Amino acid sequence: MSRLGRVTDTGVGRALRARVRGWLRALREDLWTARVDPLPPSTWLRWLPHGLVCLAGFGVLVGAMGDMVDNGHLNPGAAFLVACGQAGAMILGMWRPVPGWWLSTVSWVLGAAALHGRLGSDDDTYTWPWTAAGIISHLFVLLLLALRVRTRAAVGALAVTVVLTYVLQGWWSAGVRYDATSLIAVPLSAIVVLVGTALRGRREARAELVEQTTLTAEERTRRTLLEERSRIARELHDVVAHHMSVISIQAQVAPHLVEDPSDELKENLAGIRQNAVEALTELRRVLGVLRSEHPGPGKSLVGPGGDTADHAPQPTLDRLDALVENTRAAGREVTVEIIGERRPLPPGVELSAYRIVQEALSNVLRHAPGASAKVRLTYQPDGLEVEIVNSRPTGPASPSTGAGHGLLGMRERVAMLGGTMTAHPWHWDGFKVTAFLPETPPADPTPGTDQITYHFPDPDPEAGTP
Repeated sequence: MSRLGRVTDTGVGRALRARVRGWLRALREDLWTARVDPLPPSTWLRWLPHGLVCLAGFGVLVGAMGDMVDNGHLNPGAAFLVACGQAGAMILGMWRPVPGWWLSTVSWVLGAAALHGRLGSDDDTYTWPWTAAGIISHLFVLLLLALRVRTRAAVGALAVTVVLTYVLQGWWSAGVRYDATSLIAVPLSAIVVLVGTALRGRREARAELVEQTTLTAEERTRRTLLEERSRIARELHDVVAHHMSVISIQAQVAPHLVEDPSDELKENLAGIRQNAVEALTELRRVLGVLRSEHPGPGKSLVGPGGDTADHAPQPTLDRLDALVENTRAAGREVTVEIIGERRPLPPGVELSAYRIVQEALSNVLRHAPGASAKVRLTYQPDGLEVEIVNSRPTGPASPSTGAGHGLLGMRERVAMLGGTMTAHPWHWDGFKVTAFLPETPPADPTPGTDQITYHFPDPDPEAGTP
């Protein structure tokens, strides 16, 4: 063999030996441990399996002791210790599967050694190296082990069981008459480990699927809220930017409207204009950042059907009639009632009220076929109350392709203004949305707090908002 061949063979051999040593080291760490690993609470009912296992362990204790004393002619004290080990392994395996398996293995080996000296003492033969109770106990412990440890550890435990079985039966049974039980114990052990490993893999796959589904739903909700917040911020900033532009222009024109304005007046007006221009620059910078995150800058959803329109000017309650007419054109009956003296409100309140009515009417179109709607605006001394009620649908709703977060968008608008909102089913399968928007926001509004009450379970994200 050439020098290159010897070097290559040596390198491959070293790598293979290192890999085998690493596998054996990991296997030893898996099996030589006493860590707590209780049964998952979702596998079965909470207490019933524990009671059944304790009952089965008691049966193994009584059956094993009687069998080894009566048929195996073993000393009652030794038989009791072996039977206690086998029964205790079943109970211990519910909380500590690896120590339970070790206890079962040690009890079985000690029992086989104790029974070996009494084999062939009479004309009757006896099951060896496994007893019937020992097989039942060990299979149960192997199942508990395979359900909760890694596949590598379960296969290692099975390998140790098989090796010990054939060592006892093949090397220590010469000249002794007995009924061999290895042909029963070994295949059953392999089947139990295979079933337990498959059940464990299925449980882990289902848990991972539930986790991924939960994360997906949370991410969808978070993304929807972020998009709605960006949209609200963009709209309100546009309104504020308009007023800041007016202030800047008025501050620039004001000195020309006064004869012989004083230097102090000119300086103050110049300062007002400078601050307004700086604030306007910052607002436009924020708007640029917000709009750059979306493929269609300068567009926003304004219609029930999802049509887009320019950001400026932003809709107010003056355009409510046009919104209602669009809904009527879709074949729905919509009535509008205004209570109190109508007056101009802050732009943010007007915009939010318009968007809430728009979203509510859109939900009626999507989720309440044939239902009529009523919009009521109540002008109160400290704010505006918006109420949208729809009647009972005349037929089943078609599957919705929406994200199902229309109410979350309303929540963001109401919470940002420091208002309150309720959304719940109404008489005879109808639905009612009520929101109060204060004219003057609270001193310290806290967006995102529980300012909205839902009187119904959370809707199915795939089915859309009720």
